[in-house]
Amino acid sequence: MVNWGSKETFRQPDHLSKNCFNLSCLQLTNRFFFLIQPFQVRLYVKKKMAAEIKPVPVLATSATATRSNQKKPILLHKIEGYEETVNQAVILPGEDGVVAVCDDRSVRVWLKRDSGQFWPSICHYMPSGATSVCFTKQVWRVFVGQENGTISEFVLAEDYNSLTHKRDYLSHHARVTQVHHASTPSWILSVGRDKWFQYYCAVSGKRLGGHICPAWAYCLEFDFASRHVFIGDASGQITMLKLDPQPDLATSNTTTEQQAVGVQQITVFKGHSGPVRSLAWDAGHKFLFSGSEDKGIIAWDIGGQQGTAYELQGHKNKVMAVCFSPIGRKLVSGGEDAMLWIWNMKAKRIETSEWTESSTCQRCSRPFFWNLRGMFDQRQLGLRQHHCRQCGRAVCDDCSPHRSVLPAIGYEYEVRVCVECNKSLTEADRVSLAVCQEAKHSILWLHLDEERARLLTLGHDRIMKIWDVSSLLKNDA
Repeated sequence: MVNWGSKETFRQPDHLSKNCFNLSCLQLTNRFFFLIQPFQVRLYVKKKMAAEIKPVPVLATSATATRSNQKKPILLHKIEGYEETVNQAVILPGEDGVVAVCDDRSVRVWLKRDSGQFWPSICHYMPSGATSVCFTKQVWRVFVGQENGTISEFVLAEDYNSLTHKRDYLSHHARVTQVHHASTPSWILSVGRDKWFQYYCAVSGKRLGGHICPAWAYCLEFDFASRHVFIGDASGQITMLKLDPQPDLATSNTTTEQQAVGVQQITVFKGHSGPVRSLAWDAGHKFLFSGSEDKGIIAWDIGGQQGTAYELQGHKNKVMAVCFSPIGRKLVSGGEDAMLWIWNMKAKRIETSEWTESSTCQRCSRPFFWNLRGMFDQRQLGLRQHHCRQCGRAVCDDCSPHRSVLPAIGYEYEVRVCVECNKSLTEADRVSLAVCQEAKHSILWLHLDEERARLLTLGHDRIMKIWDVSSLLKNDA
């Protein structure tokens, strides 16, 4: 029998150093012992060392330096207490109050008390999950979209202590993603996951028309003056419609029996590679802003009628919400990267350059790796293709070693720039045109009270935050 504790079993050979030992392994097979070839395991003895780790110096660009000196939103309040997902919330205009809807079927009106804390003054439960909400103070109406496709209309008491049910609109047969009330004319517009856009008369309760979209409809915006509506869907498209009410042709039956009447499709905007989750409208300058899951924001110049579009790149994750303030022309955006961006839309911006395709570098003429003929003629391996964000040319890595922010084009973080474009950039070209603030929660929804300069952010953590953005929404900003 082998004595595992004996010195002979694990005897150190003379030809090994002190830092090595010889390890023998035994295997039992059919009641016999077979000696397996020894192998050496080398042990390295660490010496005590003293080292100082110094942080890598970060070179502050003009954009980061300017952004650090800018005024930022100030967090005022937090509203929490939900156990399920809060889908949407709106600030009561001119009041320290919030109306919020939740997957737990509740509609709650939160008011600020003398203690400085928010407490619910109303907690009303719907037949199904409450998914969207809209409040119009002129007529004291609250419209709540539900998971079952129904939109319920309520009258909110002026003391914010009671909700009185008035009417139900059987608009959809799936989740209502957004509802909008136009006081003039008195219309109720809504979109849902059944791909339908519907609008009803809030006075008579009759359906005025509808339109079916190519995919789930997530958001909408309405221009009161021209009666145009914009619908963002899951395919990344934005459909522009002209509303022409036809109550005689529009049936009030279920959506499956309804016809697409009362609307005229004008055009379709295609620019996003992911679902469009939020829209905002600048009625004064006829600009439409769209936020998408592709991490980008596009400003569409509708009034110019030239197809001009400006990209805004700052988020590192899905953009879930955008809202616009005509005071100072500021666009507010939030997303799943837990960052809040305030974009200055008064500044002069440039359209993003289209990327050109080429088989060789448009700076040094060396071939890219798929250009077999060019590699054979020049007797060299192909290179990987890149694009300069400033000029859009196809370039190799050697011809585009520089990184720079390009705020005028919409890039608020450093992107690839070729050598020639980097020489033409000045410090003024790198000055930031946006303010960035960490919201410390993944943003799902935004709502802006322009009268009091209050911004509400709703996160996936079921917490609502109210921010003071008065210093950012100034006309001279």
